[in-house]
Amino acid sequence: MSRPQARDEHPAPQAVAARDRVLTVPNLISFVRLLGVPLFLWLFLVVRADVAAVVVLAIGGTTDWVDGWVARRLGQVSRLGELLDPFADRLYILATLLAFTARDVVPWQFTAALLARELLLLGSLAVLRRYGYGPPPVHYVGKTATFLLLAAFPILLLAASAPAAATAAGAIGWGLAWWGLVLYWAAGAMYVVQASRLVRAVRDGSGGVTA
Repeated sequence: MSRPQARDEHPAPQAVAARDRVLTVPNLISFVRLLGVPLFLWLFLVVRADVAAVVVLAIGGTTDWVDGWVARRLGQVSRLGELLDPFADRLYILATLLAFTARDVVPWQFTAALLARELLLLGSLAVLRRYGYGPPPVHYVGKTATFLLLAAFPILLLAASAPAAATAAGAIGWGLAWWGLVLYWAAGAMYVVQASRLVRAVRDGSGGVTA
């Protein structure tokens, strides 16, 4: 696992200019994904249009990989994009969980388990920032967990809103959701371990490690 970049590293000016770009195609995709969150909440909690809410969730979940793929394909990888992508994923997950809990689609225990992981990660990020590091790179375990959760949510909503599909959709949705929860915590534990190694390295005067 590679360490996050420290603030004293100096990449080439061309690389800095490319990574500082804001108006890029992948960033636009991420912004559109973010707009899907309030749209889903309005459809699901206000007008109770469950079918439309399923469609918005499905689009938001299945396009999770699109912005990153486009960024690499077009050579438009930017620091803003690296922050927007996981932020959009996390916002989808948290908003969906809270909405689902409010309408009894998922039990509060499941929501609490995911929220506890987010609090753990926030604590780790606060420690890293104190020592001059930004967020750690997104690990493939975390991306897999996010994909499973974003795939599970529209299926669970389908199970709750379509009685004819409840049995099959519920089994598939909960299978994905529980695997997603396990991997989400596994990724969180990996981030905590990485953060603790970086902190120990700083305290020992080595300035950073790779793992």
